[in-house]
Amino acid sequence: MEQITTPTNEYNTDYFNGQSDICSWEYVARVGSIAIPTFFTIVVILSLIGNVMVLVILVLYESLQSLTNIFILNLAVSDLMFTLGLPFWACYFIWGWIFGDGVCKCVNFVFFIGFYSSILFLMLMTIQRYVVVVYPLSDWETCQKFPVVPILAWVVSAAAAIPASVLSSVMSDLEDPNTLYCEQNSISGIFVVTYLQNLFFVSAFVVISFCYIRIRETVFRTRAQRRHRNIKLIFCIVVVFFVSWAPYSIVIFLQYLSYYKIEAILECNVSKHLYYALYVFKFLAFSHCCLNPVFYAFVDVKFRNQRFVIIKKIIKI
Repeated sequence: MEQITTPTNEYNTDYFNGQSDICSWEYVARVGSIAIPTFFTIVVILSLIGNVMVLVILVLYESLQSLTNIFILNLAVSDLMFTLGLPFWACYFIWGWIFGDGVCKCVNFVFFIGFYSSILFLMLMTIQRYVVVVYPLSDWETCQKFPVVPILAWVVSAAAAIPASVLSSVMSDLEDPNTLYCEQNSISGIFVVTYLQNLFFVSAFVVISFCYIRIRETVFRTRAQRRHRNIKLIFCIVVVFFVSWAPYSIVIFLQYLSYYKIEAILECNVSKHLYYALYVFKFLAFSHCCLNPVFYAFVDVKFRNQRFVIIKKIIKI
């Protein structure tokens, strides 16, 4: 018999106010158990096709001497890592967590390393464009030390993802011991993970906003739009990332506030709407891994032309 995951476990009953008789969550959980796996399946298919094609184009048709291309390649790898965790989350929303504690920790690690590395590579791409446009005589593109930067980005991402992995574990539902959850195992764990997530997000927003303000000022002052064709592509990728993740991060933060027993958030209708919002914004956030290839195809002329070349070769085969 199908098990419907419900938003109650050992440490978040305060959030749902313990009102199982007054505030029924069965319909909310059923919606999530149907909609989220279906959506994740579509995202996984599109992300695998799109990002693999990006990697093929970069390796076979583009120069990896360019830092921009190196960052795009790493961003595609980051998106693929993030995508690998989605099938597990899809199963999670249908049957609860059935994969064991070790897999729970690994999936959380992969999820967050994908999230943090995406932020770092988007920030590095923006900084790279900032230096090239605002300081055109700098040696950003030619300095031999700069290829080490992507390695450092992965190291930082892995380090930031460790708490999410270590502090997560498999727990039983209070009402149905057969239903298991893969979540942070304490309120302090939730605080650490939420704090790191928001810290990365807000820091990147500040840095990227500053860079693009200075880029716009320089480009319009020098009228050099044509010489910096990558700006439009990177700008679109950054905007999509923030539009995708900002609402989700806000909802996660509001849910965290529930542990301080704020009555406005604990009220049944508010908490239900917040949980529905979590579903919707989770769709939006998790879909970012399949959206970047779309922008490569429609914004960047070279990527679009090379995509058609690959498709023609596949058809001939």
